[in-house]
Amino acid sequence: MKYLHTMVRTADLKASLQFYCDALGLQELRRTENTKGRYTLVFVAAPGDDSAQVELTWNWDPEIYTGGRNFGHLAYQVENIYATCERLMQHGVTISRPPRDGRMAFVRSPDHISIELLQQGAALAPQEPWLSMPNVGSW
Repeated sequence: MKYLHTMVRTADLKASLQFYCDALGLQELRRTENTKGRYTLVFVAAPGDDSAQVELTWNWDPEIYTGGRNFGHLAYQVENIYATCERLMQHGVTISRPPRDGRMAFVRSPDHISIELLQQGAALAPQEPWLSMPNVGSW
């Protein structure tokens, strides 16, 4: 058995690609458009790690998606949690749970998919502005 990917539905493919690729730093691996089924699939992954893919599914006919607690989150290890959170903020992403401990943060995609960011190796020394930043919403 081999893990292939996690699928999340997206209401706005452009906004999702801006989040996952431009802000978070994942790379688009491949894209499939199915005109008969009226959907687009876009597979993304962290650079150099094609084995852990996220499939963004965009149905062309509008649907309302509701999330449930049965889906927890996607998690990514990052080289520098502070730099990653700063880049996300520069892209207009709200840091729901700031990395006050120098180790863990949470953000949400445009479709409210929770993304956990974990510092590679040991936690970084706590520092401002992260140390004083409050939680925002839920994650």
